[in-house]
Amino acid sequence: MGLKLAPILLAAGLLAGAAADGGGVRAGERFREANDLARAGDYPKAIALYEGLASGGQESASLYWNWAQTAAARGAPGEALWALLRARELDPGDRAVAREIERRREAFNLDPAEIAPDPWAGGLRVARRYHLDLAGVLLVLLSLPLHAAMRLWPAVRGASAPAGLALGLGLVLTVGSAASSLTRPVGVVIRRGAPLLDAASPTAEAVGTLREGEVVPILEGSGDYLRVEDSSGARGWALAPDVRRLLGPIAPSR
Repeated sequence: MGLKLAPILLAAGLLAGAAADGGGVRAGERFREANDLARAGDYPKAIALYEGLASGGQESASLYWNWAQTAAARGAPGEALWALLRARELDPGDRAVAREIERRREAFNLDPAEIAPDPWAGGLRVARRYHLDLAGVLLVLLSLPLHAAMRLWPAVRGASAPAGLALGLGLVLTVGSAASSLTRPVGVVIRRGAPLLDAASPTAEAVGTLREGEVVPILEGSGDYLRVEDSSGARGWALAPDVRRLLGPIAPSR
């Protein structure tokens, strides 16, 4: 498929314009360089630069969008879907990202549950986007002086309903955000035909094959291997380069 250059150029301009310090300027320059390489068809070098920016903490939904388009042009659709899902984690309200995720999910013939196995994940994205944890804490703090005032001054006892509502809603938001943050780590299978192994060992035997694009829970890690569970319930070990984590820091490729 053709590389979508308009979003790339726009994102490059936004990142360059927003860079105020020396590190930001260098990041903007590297971002533009990656976009130029992608336009020229040097997809491996472009992706290496995107990856370097991400692993250095310069993450953004625009960076992952560009990474996804470049990976797709390179012929790595699983990596493209992973990058789009990562973009959604950073900006859950981006409709273009959501449409592209759905299109690629259908291309892989994956069930919606196979790219969203954890029901709490959506709640966590919403909580991060709208800072619901902070809103919950503020509501709880707001309710405390209201409750104190009702005890001290009978004239303000009419505020019992707002105070109770603020406290209840604050607790719901705080507890809900905390529960969402306890979701287990997941990864996206980015390589076609990635083997599911019976042990974390170079001599392990394949007991199955993971579906490219599927989001799988990560149960544990051991060196260069991750223990995962696919949508059928099969468990085994996958090579770490075959499964990219959806949350957390980006580890540079070897």
